[in-house]
Amino acid sequence: MRAADMFNLSDRVALVTGASSGLGVRFAEVLAANGARVVLVARRAQRLAEVKGRIEGAGGTVIAVEADVTDRAAMKRTFDEAERAFGPVTVLVNNAGVAHTHRAIDLPESEWRRVLDTNLDAVFFWSQEAARRMMAAKARGAIVNIASILGYGVSKGVLAYAVAKAGVVQLTRALALEWSFKGVRVNAIAPGWFETEINKDYLQSDHGRQMVREIPIGRFGKDGDLDGALLLLSSEAGAFITGSTLVADGGQMLALRGD
Repeated sequence: MRAADMFNLSDRVALVTGASSGLGVRFAEVLAANGARVVLVARRAQRLAEVKGRIEGAGGTVIAVEADVTDRAAMKRTFDEAERAFGPVTVLVNNAGVAHTHRAIDLPESEWRRVLDTNLDAVFFWSQEAARRMMAAKARGAIVNIASILGYGVSKGVLAYAVAKAGVVQLTRALALEWSFKGVRVNAIAPGWFETEINKDYLQSDHGRQMVREIPIGRFGKDGDLDGALLLLSSEAGAFITGSTLVADGGQMLALRGD
């Protein structure tokens, strides 16, 4: 089979959460460029409209739905709108996430709950809703959760984020075990440090330059570095892959582990 056929998503409806900025924008653009009809989901309507316009300008088929991933009613409404526009969602990318910078001793309960609600609870409930609908439609589907290398190791000041991402790795395995035989594959991608609008200034600071020395490949992640992993896990090219977390970190975890 030709690679172009293996990665062809023209029969897929892909929903991407957190699609108004950062990695989510790139995920949506790549899925659309490879034939998927894409549903953009995020809280910022104006940013969603801008992303939608760019994808349409490049020839993609896309709708945008304003929704908070922690709102269960909005979640169901989003899937309903996707089905009315394109049919059942068959690729779900759980990308929405939030961060924090509190040390453990000072971490408020409200902040702990905010991070876990978005980064872990929402991943489960959106996956659950997607899987229920995929199974009802007897459609083969793929769920791709965005984890992090902080799910495997920790840094100071990111306790809630690291705990949530570790949970995403284990959640991915547990859901794959239960759902794969019903035609729903569940996998994850664990990125290392990627420059985005949120962390760009920090990663370009003196501290960031020190951090990059610890990455064997010699740089932070950039646009395009996750395209292959996303397409593999979303398409027939990854038909026999489930319950896996693909680490894409430039080798950073090798240095952390001392391998």
